[in-house]
Amino acid sequence: MHPIAILGAGIAGLTAAAELKRRGLPVVVYEAGTKVGGMMASFKDPAGFTYDFGAHFVNNRLAKALGAADICRPVKHYGEAVHLAGTSYGYPFGLMRSPRFVRGAVASRLRHHELRTAEDWFRHHYGDALAEAVAIPIAEAWSGTPASELAPSVGEKMSNGALKTLYLKAAARLTGRAVCIGYSHERPENAGVYHVYPEGGISRLLQPTLDAVSHLVRLESPVEKILVEDGAVRGLRVNGETIEASAVISTAPVHVLPKLVEGSDALDHLARFRYRPMIFVNLHFEGRGHLPDTMLWVPRRDVPFFRLTETPISMPWLAPDGKTLITFDIGCAVGDALWTMSDDKLAELCLDGIAELYPQLRGKYLGAGGIMKTPISYPVYRLDYEAERQRFARSSGIDGLYSIGRNGEFAHILMEDVHCRTLRRMDAVADYVCPPSSTDTAVAELKRMGRRLAEADGGVGTKAA
Repeated sequence: MHPIAILGAGIAGLTAAAELKRRGLPVVVYEAGTKVGGMMASFKDPAGFTYDFGAHFVNNRLAKALGAADICRPVKHYGEAVHLAGTSYGYPFGLMRSPRFVRGAVASRLRHHELRTAEDWFRHHYGDALAEAVAIPIAEAWSGTPASELAPSVGEKMSNGALKTLYLKAAARLTGRAVCIGYSHERPENAGVYHVYPEGGISRLLQPTLDAVSHLVRLESPVEKILVEDGAVRGLRVNGETIEASAVISTAPVHVLPKLVEGSDALDHLARFRYRPMIFVNLHFEGRGHLPDTMLWVPRRDVPFFRLTETPISMPWLAPDGKTLITFDIGCAVGDALWTMSDDKLAELCLDGIAELYPQLRGKYLGAGGIMKTPISYPVYRLDYEAERQRFARSSGIDGLYSIGRNGEFAHILMEDVHCRTLRRMDAVADYVCPPSSTDTAVAELKRMGRRLAEADGGVGTKAA
């Protein structure tokens, strides 16, 4: 059997490699860069501040599944707030202190809504007042697209039942741990699933997996073409060399796939799928606890950022004593004024913006840390290709070609969901390269049912964890 080729050595690619290796299948991972991890990167600047490439929130269940539980510290607190008209409201229940929002939410439930767009979804679930003040501006800021042109599935990813949220928040207070709320959709959240952070940075989370498959990883090996014949994968071209493969698993952004595939136009429609570019600006300040909670949503159109994160509120070890780090999330477009702005100007712009919200912070400013840019931060669920997105979620359209990971699936999924979905998709890969007999199929289905039942229990101590 020819090896199964995996494109990319981030969490999805390494998880896939480890799972296929466990099944006794030959696999090779091709990574274009000089190191593994993808966007799971951590940095420590000369001033002693540690920051990740964007916000990563890990839970203890995922850390255990990755074999990294012993290097993770528990997070005692995590919360979110929204800044509106000079006042901060805890999310989600603090917003219900506003009679206007409550009236709007109740009225929306009494009206019939045809949920054709994300705007319709927000108005139906939150009411007109809250949708217009919070949900719609934030969705448009991180997507760069009017809510009326986004699919309703944008809103569905944000939904979380009020009773469940109340229960989990109560559990967090009772346990003194940052119980996860809304960070996993593939497995049940409960009081025993809480945020942790790996010592030494987020990239260390993958070390146990890398240790198991490092001999299978080929660094500085960009895949130039995925070779397709008669609608099925036959191999790939890497650094000018043609290599046969029994299947190809891609973590590449889906709009890149049409350029990679040679021998089929079945994926040409993916070229119009769009990701939202982002800039992450990290600023240092004297003191700590300047934001009302770890994450602050800012649904204002007159400031460049839509989200602020003060990670040392939850993870104090990420900043020197008596100091803090605030990360500014800025949505943009590649080549626009923000994307091409100098680091000094970006830092000045963010400082001016946060000083409008909290004037005292200007006097506590210590300087800028790292400023990072990525052209593929968030998948944008536009209405004009929503049907195609849903079809792609079921199948790539080419036999033996699979897409995994946040970018590869073009999906709003976080780290534990990436891990769970990657493992589940390896069932299909294994069945493709080694078609099971009818007996094998029955046994495999029983095992899968057992895993699903164990996951439904949600216990951290189950084998599925």
